[in-house]
Order: sequence, then structure tokens, then C-alpha cells
Amino acid sequence: MAKDKVWPTEIRLVVDKTALAVTFEDGARFEIGAELLRVASPSAEVQGHSPEQRVLVAGKRGVRIVGVEAIGSYAVRLTFDDGHHTGLYTWDFLYDCGVRQDEMVAAYIAELAAAGLTRG
Repeated sequence: MAKDKVWPTEIRLVVDKTALAVTFEDGARFEIGAELLRVASPSAEVQGHSPEQRVLVAGKRGVRIVGVEAIGSYAVRLTFDDGHHTGLYTWDFLYDCGVRQDEMVAAYIAELAAAGLTRG
């Protein structure tokens, strides 16, 4: 789980737009893949309004981030090249994704396989 009240010191897209590089004030630095950020989007479109409504998003292996917009002092909105742009990625969410990225990707791949879907 993310630390309480983590603050980023730098947020930028990697050159090919396949990841978001985030550095936090505690020195932690992560390159979080665009695919993971897209399929784990904190938006209602993906997460629904309850765990039962969560949508398994397939076919996003090559997705890229095409926009990063600051939302107040607590989050960014990411825009992806597939048109998705409704999630607000808080600092805690990004930190948690960075720490748990390998675990989250492995769980996602297993869930896709169980559903007979692919990363695309």
C-alpha cells in the first residue's frame, strides 16, 4: 500500500510515451507502464461503482499516454491514445502502482488468461 501523503517531485512521460516516470520526495522513482495505468484506471468506466462492476480491459499492450494534466495539487489526468481520459491518478495511487507494478501486471495477465482474453 502507498505511504500516507506522498508527494511527487517530478512527473514526465518517457520519450516513447509507453510509461509515466514519477519521482517522489522520499527518493522513490518509478516508470509505470502505460498499459498498467490504462487497465487499472481509477475511473468509474473501468472500476465501476463497486468491485462487481469492475471491467477487465483487454487489448491495451501498445497503448500510449498522449497527455498529462495536473488536477489541483493531488492528482493528474492521463489521456491515452485510445481516447480514455476519465481517471484521476492521485499521488497515492501512482506510488502504489509503482511499488506493486510487477504484482499488478502479473495479476492482470492471469485474469486475462482466465477470461480467454489477450493483452493485444
